[in-house]
Amino acid sequence: MEEIALKALHIDDDPTLNPWTFRMFLIGFGLSGFGSALATIFLFKPQSVSVSIIFLTVISYVAGNAMEYIIPKTGKVGRWLNPHPFNSKEHLAIVIMAGSASGAAAATEVLATQKLYYNIIPNAAVAILLLFSSQLLGYGMAGVLRKSLVYPTKMVWPSILPLSALIETLHRDKVVMKKKFNLFWIVFGAIAVWEWFPQYIAPFLTGVSVFCLANQKNLVFTNIFGGTSGNEGLGLMSVSFDWQYIGVSCFFLPLITLTNSFIGFILCMALYIGVYYGNVWDALRFPFLSQQLFSADSNSTLFDVYNQSKILDVNNELDTVRLAAVGIPSFATTYATYLLTTNLAVTATIAHIMLWNREEVGESFSRPSWSKIKNYRPTANSFMFWKKKQPAPGSERLDDADISDLDPHYRQMLAYSEVPSSWYILIFMISMILGIFCIYNLKSTLPWWGFLVAVTLSFMSTLFFGALAGLIGFTVPITSLIQLIGGYLHPGKPVANMYFVLFGANAQAQALYLIHNLKLGQYGKLSPKCTFTVQIIGTMFGAIVNYALMNTITTNQREILLSIQGTNIWSGQVIQSFNSNAIAFGALSKYMFSVGRTYQWIVLALPLGFAIPLPFYFAHRRFPTLGLDYVVTPVLTWYLGYLSVGINSSVMMYFIIGFVVQFHIRKKYPEWFLKYNYILAAAISGGTELLVFVTTFAVQGASGKAVPFPAWWGNNYQKGNVDFCMRNPAVG
Repeated sequence: MEEIALKALHIDDDPTLNPWTFRMFLIGFGLSGFGSALATIFLFKPQSVSVSIIFLTVISYVAGNAMEYIIPKTGKVGRWLNPHPFNSKEHLAIVIMAGSASGAAAATEVLATQKLYYNIIPNAAVAILLLFSSQLLGYGMAGVLRKSLVYPTKMVWPSILPLSALIETLHRDKVVMKKKFNLFWIVFGAIAVWEWFPQYIAPFLTGVSVFCLANQKNLVFTNIFGGTSGNEGLGLMSVSFDWQYIGVSCFFLPLITLTNSFIGFILCMALYIGVYYGNVWDALRFPFLSQQLFSADSNSTLFDVYNQSKILDVNNELDTVRLAAVGIPSFATTYATYLLTTNLAVTATIAHIMLWNREEVGESFSRPSWSKIKNYRPTANSFMFWKKKQPAPGSERLDDADISDLDPHYRQMLAYSEVPSSWYILIFMISMILGIFCIYNLKSTLPWWGFLVAVTLSFMSTLFFGALAGLIGFTVPITSLIQLIGGYLHPGKPVANMYFVLFGANAQAQALYLIHNLKLGQYGKLSPKCTFTVQIIGTMFGAIVNYALMNTITTNQREILLSIQGTNIWSGQVIQSFNSNAIAFGALSKYMFSVGRTYQWIVLALPLGFAIPLPFYFAHRRFPTLGLDYVVTPVLTWYLGYLSVGINSSVMMYFIIGFVVQFHIRKKYPEWFLKYNYILAAAISGGTELLVFVTTFAVQGASGKAVPFPAWWGNNYQKGNVDFCMRNPAVG
């Protein structure tokens, strides 16, 4: 992978290119607002979907060049607004700003859960401070670890390579760009028109199932072949025509990842069918797919959602007397299986890396590669980072002995002054202070020492899982592990568990995201201070948009978000899952997960996960020609629980497209693949996301009033599942 990063991307740099322009900020803010709004909408969709960074890259390129062409270049105003041609560094700064805003902040889930399930609506100012502190805390950690996780050549961050290659292509290959953009706009327009059908006019196209059409009164068919509504079924053999759910990552995922994912997906279907119809954990008393907790009164004719308010006191802490009267809740078996396989994946990841990549990990962390760095001496203009500075004797740099061993991309970055460590420490300290203020002001029941433990766990996991992501481009979310630890540290406190996870798992994710973008900046030769600044701006602006839109959606769609299945448009599956885990792990850990309890294997999966890679590793050493080194057990085990939530009718089509692209197009038409594949993916993603944004506000109720399409066959006459599979009457 190191060779690819050095050969596929240009190493040269032009330090005279200036990213600090009016159009960079204007386009950056515009796309940040668009991306953060779209990410918040996706949070309340029945399938987890993310905003495409490739789409943001292409659309920002179009906007930047349009502004260069339209805005006058002469006069005082022209020289300020349009000082030079739109360049790659302006472009990269826009992408980083918009990308950092284009995710739903984890604190949004906490606030939505409190509003929907606890009827707690905090002061808006305090809520936004919570968003800021939880989003920025990880950035302080990233600064401490950047020398290990960003600078070395071995830390490739494979997921960045397609984006870096695309930005290079857009700014270096002007001759070919006309054909590429003709393709982009044709596909963009066609998809934008097409998506009106599956998203609004004929949602039946989200997943066409001949099995459901053939038998519309069989719940077994629904569970196995259905999948167009949230938590409907596994979507086996369904054919989807909705790019909103198919996505475009199948166009550029490495074949090894795609193949391991597909194997895990097939095994997931077999596993879920086996545990459900084998009645594991009394599976038949609960929905086939659900993220809710269910009471002991639940049965196959009526699924009774657990009333958590009956076991909590006025401080939202567990009342053991009430618990004895109400009883211990249960998960849907498929969701419990998902928690188990996720824990397997967490420790399988650690074992896999220690077996297959231990030299890289050891080289990155055990042997100091860096010499003493001279202290940065601030001057009067130290913080005027928008002005170009040539390296000076007082700036941070490495001595000649170290330069010969440096990553060639990083060697070019020595032309720019590094972000002082004091900036990262300041961000970290302010976030810590705001975080402690918020947990007490919001009555989270999380004590200050619990907050510090969460932050410590976040830092430790960033160090190790950051190395995994940098080396092989794959990492497993640690949320369930943090929830489990928080549950045992703060028993009987579900709200405390939510905040423990917020500062334990989310801070780690944010740290990895800044490290990811610092590496992206290194590949694109964007100054560290510019990367740091636009990342902070985008994150804070995006958090405000997240909060405002979350408030609107949770008010207007409250009943749907609290329902078991939701609709094909809105779903509370993410919030339901977060709340269920807070109750189960936060309030009831020792009653549900301790050894001897119903779900003990969810915890025991953690040590078992370490053993999963061992047979493949030792078999490969004995029989090296079998290709067992291509078996990536963390990916396999992660996908064993992949179908536990959302709309699954698109998954088969996702893999079909992925294998066609990787096996056929990439090998038979490699030149076309390199020139047009990423542009095609960006166009499909762009047309889809534009229509999602428009329809969500125009006709699907995000603005307050939904305008449903008239009932007809293509939407199953506005009743039941739109693929015509039988709807389970026990859902209610």
